[in-house]
Amino acid sequence: MKIRKAVIPAAGIGSRLLPLTKAIPKEMLPVGDKPVIEHTVRELVASGITDITIVVSGGKSLIQDHFRPNPALVAQLRSDGKTAFADAVEEVGELSRRGHITYLDQHGPYGNGTPVLNAARHAGDEPMLVLWPDDVFVAEVPRAQQLIDAYESTGAPVLALLPMDPADSQRYGVPVVAEDRGAGLLRITGLREKPKSADAPSSFAAIGGYVVTPGIIDELRAQTKEWYRHRTGEIYLTDAINTYAATNPVFGQVISGRWYDTGNPADYLVAQFASALAHPEYGALLRDLCVPQD
Repeated sequence: MKIRKAVIPAAGIGSRLLPLTKAIPKEMLPVGDKPVIEHTVRELVASGITDITIVVSGGKSLIQDHFRPNPALVAQLRSDGKTAFADAVEEVGELSRRGHITYLDQHGPYGNGTPVLNAARHAGDEPMLVLWPDDVFVAEVPRAQQLIDAYESTGAPVLALLPMDPADSQRYGVPVVAEDRGAGLLRITGLREKPKSADAPSSFAAIGGYVVTPGIIDELRAQTKEWYRHRTGEIYLTDAINTYAATNPVFGQVISGRWYDTGNPADYLVAQFASALAHPEYGALLRDLCVPQD
């Protein structure tokens, strides 16, 4: 079944970036000349996704304002002769139409599996992509497209993977690899969450980005039903994938490209500088600043 739908969970409070995110949603912090969530939306639209659900919470209206078409502003800019700015504003609004962006308030237990389950009500029996809004991938072929290609060749859930230094294993979910099918496609039978380096089952990290199928959604429903019985813990997408992978085919796709995580201050600064250095206009200026002056 062709993948047409995607969900972007954007209900978090951005606690690792406080006080920067006290009034501004972390998804709206700029990376280069675009808010970080726009990078994710553009990646999905470029990969042929035509139905994007952004799951939000209170205080996230700036996201909707950013993507909402604003014909009055465009007309004012054109009347002032500011054609380039008018085109830029119009093009961002066009993303909302091309991606058919809709918004959904998050409801349910805490954890990153809950917004996926919320959005699944609109997916029916279709597979869907899940991308986090604080990741930026720079790749010749968009990460989303690489995941779609892997799904189309396997018909099974797919996780985005990157090679990792074993010393960093305690930062990631690490897949149990059962088979290497070539071209970066790995069959996996489970995920170990943040293992010690000596216990890491492979040298790959699950770095955010999934093709989720109805079987995974069923596992999330089971987790949530259990949570309402005991009211403890959180609902994690990786837990559902781990359970499903024990008895069903699941694959990982090693992504070709560069990943920037913007969810903490240090990585956010790295993403900012990398984007600026790559900019055709601003890159040269910043490189000059890095050259020691006599």
